[in-house]
Amino acid sequence: MPLLHLSLPPHRLLAAGRGRMYFPPAPRHTRLSVRAAAGDAAVSVASEAYGLPFPPERASHHRELAAAAAAVEVACRLCVDVKRSLFSGGKSILEKNDQTPVTIADFGVQALVSLELQKLFPSIPLVAEEDSASLRSSKADDDSSDVLVESIFSAVADKVSNSGSPLTQDDVLRAIDRGGKDAVSFDSNPATYWVLDPIDGTRGFLRGDDALYVVGLALVVNGKVTVGVMGCPNWTNDTIANEKDGSSAACNGRGILMVSHLGCGTWSRCLSAEIGQFTVAPDIWKRCFVDPCSVVHMARYCIPDSQTWDMIPLSVLFNSTTGESDPRNENEILLLSVFCGSLCKYLTVASGRASVFVLRARPTTQIKSWDHAVGVICVQEAGGQISDWSGEPLDLAADLTSRRIIYPSGGVLVTNGALHDKLVEMISANYK
Repeated sequence: MPLLHLSLPPHRLLAAGRGRMYFPPAPRHTRLSVRAAAGDAAVSVASEAYGLPFPPERASHHRELAAAAAAVEVACRLCVDVKRSLFSGGKSILEKNDQTPVTIADFGVQALVSLELQKLFPSIPLVAEEDSASLRSSKADDDSSDVLVESIFSAVADKVSNSGSPLTQDDVLRAIDRGGKDAVSFDSNPATYWVLDPIDGTRGFLRGDDALYVVGLALVVNGKVTVGVMGCPNWTNDTIANEKDGSSAACNGRGILMVSHLGCGTWSRCLSAEIGQFTVAPDIWKRCFVDPCSVVHMARYCIPDSQTWDMIPLSVLFNSTTGESDPRNENEILLLSVFCGSLCKYLTVASGRASVFVLRARPTTQIKSWDHAVGVICVQEAGGQISDWSGEPLDLAADLTSRRIIYPSGGVLVTNGALHDKLVEMISANYK
C-alpha cells in the first residue's frame, strides 16, 4: 500500500530534544481526515488490484464496484465451503418465521460482506435480509446452538481480510445486524446505501449440487441502482452469448460473476479458482447482452418457482410448454425451468438465456428490495428493461424508513427491452 504523506502546519511540529520530533494529539477533525485518507488509499489499492473490465475514469463508483466484486467472490467461496460440510454435524439450518430455511452460509455471507464493506466505506449503510435475533435467542435458550454460532464465526474468520485485530463472535453478530431491519432509519430524502441478499435461493442451496443460488450486492445512489454484483457458484458454464459481436464468454468449470455499473454495461467472467487472488486481466471479462427476440410467442420465459403459469395474465393468451425442442405455434410459449430465487432469473435474462421474467405480486407476500435491486442494473445495463405491470419503474424508496420493501403494481416484469411495451400492454389488458 502506498505511504500517505500528511502535511501539517509548521506550528504543529515541535522539537522535543535530541533531534526527535513531537506531534501533539491532532484535533478530532484531523484524525477523521487521516482515517478517511487511509480508507481511500485502501479502496484505491483494492480497485487497482481487482481488474474490472473498464477503467476508473469511466465509472464514478469504480472503487465501490471493485470492493463489491471482491466481497461477493469471497462470499461465493464461503458458500461452496459451507455446502461441502453443511450436513456433516451440528445445527446448520434454522427455520425463519416465514418458514423459509436459513443456513450458516446466509449469516456468514452477510457478516463477511458487512465486515468488508464497513472497513472501506464505513459511512454507507447496509440493507440486508438477515439479523442475528434468532441466533442470539437460540444461543441463550440452548447450549447446543453455540455450535451454530461457532460455525458461522469459523466460516467468516477463514475468509475475512486481515483487519489488524482478532475477530470475535460478537464482531460477527454485530456485522450481521449492521444490515438488519433495525440497523438504520431513512427518511424521504435520497440516500446512498448497499442492498445485499446473502443467498437468494436458499432452498436451492440446500437442495443439491446443481441447484442455482446467487449472492447479490447493489449500491443505490439517490434512488437509482448504480453498481451491481451477482455471484452464482453453480452456474453451468456453457456459453453466454454475445449477440452484438458474435463472441461468447466460455468458462471452464462452474460459476459466474456478473458485474454492472451505470453507463458501463454488464460484464461476466468465471469465478476465480482460488478466491482471494484478484489478478484478473480485463480481457477475460465478456460483455453481456440480452437476447434480441422481438416476437412475443418466440421468447423464452421464466416465472418464480412458487408460482404457476395460470397466475400470470399472459396465460389468457398463451399456453406454456417446458419442452425446448418441441414445435410451438403462436399460441404457445416456452417456459424455462430455472429452479432458484429471483436474482438468478435476472441473471438469466441479463446473460441472454431467457427473454422475460414475470413475477406476480401477492397480497400475502412482501416483495423485498434485495430480491430485485442488483438484478435491475444488471439487466438494464445489458440492454433490458424492468418495470411493474403498469410499466412504471420499481420504486426502491417506497419504503420510506427502511428501504426493505417495494410495492410494484401487479408484479414485476423483466424483459430484453424489445418485448417490454408489448408485454406491458398484454398484461395490463388481462390483469384483474
